[in-house]
This record gives sequence, structure tokens and C-alpha cells, in this order.
Amino acid sequence: MDLTILRQIGMSEGEISVYSAILNLGIAPVNSIHEKTGIERRNIYDILNKLIDRGLITYYRENKRRIFRVSHPNKILSYVEEKKDELERTKGSISQQIPELIKKYKLIKPDIDAEIFRGKEGVKTVWEDMLNYKDTYWIGSGRYVPLKLPIWFANWNNRRVKKKVKWHNILRYEAKEGFKKFKFEYTKLLPRDFSGNPTVICTYGDKTINFLFGEDYFAFVIESKRLAENYRRYHKYLWDNLCT
Repeated sequence: MDLTILRQIGMSEGEISVYSAILNLGIAPVNSIHEKTGIERRNIYDILNKLIDRGLITYYRENKRRIFRVSHPNKILSYVEEKKDELERTKGSISQQIPELIKKYKLIKPDIDAEIFRGKEGVKTVWEDMLNYKDTYWIGSGRYVPLKLPIWFANWNNRRVKKKVKWHNILRYEAKEGFKKFKFEYTKLLPRDFSGNPTVICTYGDKTINFLFGEDYFAFVIESKRLAENYRRYHKYLWDNLCT
């Protein structure tokens, strides 16, 4: 498979080799990546961390081992969008090749999935995925992304509004300070007693995400229809029983 598009967005040969190996293997521990690429293990770890920071791959733990897989290939397009001034010339050719990557991505995607996204780019990857769904349901939102990533969020929110993606947002009590409701957003406030650590639950489609916003950013994504349905029930119960 031709992955020259990855070279066009500035990935090194080692990063392309590791990304390609994981894409073809579907899910892969470091041992399999090493066997597939021939790259030394210590270098593989450095490359994996760079790809995770870019939001291009993710991982989960299985029997104390990290298992890696590629993120949705649409992340490549959003990466180009962020750097459009320097990459505008390549965006067209990259857009043409993304469908082939998505096709391969879907072939290796399990029915029940769990992923970990780390850092700002990892969180952005999850938010980009939300734009593929008409409704998102939030519990405990504290406006963390709008506050911490305001420029990126403004661009993202404009795209959300164009797609008419609705937010059903149960906000933390303290979020009422300086509160501004966004278009296609429906809100209620949790009581003060629910305030605590900067964690948020979001569900859309068959996905349930736990976000952690502290010194480091994490997003724990579980894709399960039954789990998502239950969290939407929790959301509805809270929504129906909150006054504001």
C-alpha cells in the first residue's frame, strides 16, 4: 500500500514503517512491530510515543502489555487542516488516498474495542471523531477543551455547527461562571456536590469516553453498543431530574 502521503505530512521513514506495520497487523504488541519492521526496540518505543502524541495511533493494555493500533485515518486530514498554510498543496492528494486507509482500518476493527488516547493531539483525535455523529451526550463537562485549546476549539466548533452536531451537555456547577451557550447546545447544571476532579464522560454512537484533564490529557474510549446505551440512560435520568 502506498503511504507516501505520510511522508508529505512530515513523518520520518521510521514512523511510516511503524505506522504501516500496525495498520497491516491490525493490533500489535511491540514484539510484532519489531518483527515486521526490523527496527530496534528502543527506537520503536521512541517512534510509538511520537505517533501517540500526534494522535495517529492509540493503545490499550492486555495482560500488562501495551497493544497498539492506528487511530481513524481521518486524523491525518485534521492534521493537514491544522497545518494548512504549509500543507495546502498536498491536501487534495491526501484526501484521495484517505478512503483506502479507512477501508483497511475498518477491516481490522473489532466488534468491541477499547483505546487510550494521550496528550492534546490524542484528545483532538477523539473530538474529530465526534463530528461523524449527530448527537453527543456529556456528563460533568467543565468547558475544559474550549478553555485549554481555544484556537483549535473555535475552528472545530465552526465545523460542528456546520454539520449541526448537537450537544446534550450536563455541565459542572462551576461552569456557570462566564457561561456561554453554543449553537446546537442544550445544557443543564449539576449540583455543586458533583464538583471534583477534572474528568468528563461523553457518549456518542456506540462509544463511551472518559476524559481526564490535568497536567496530562487522557481519553479512554470504549466502543460497545450496550455500554453506550446504558450511559445514555444515566444521562437521561440526570437530565430529567435536574431543574436547570
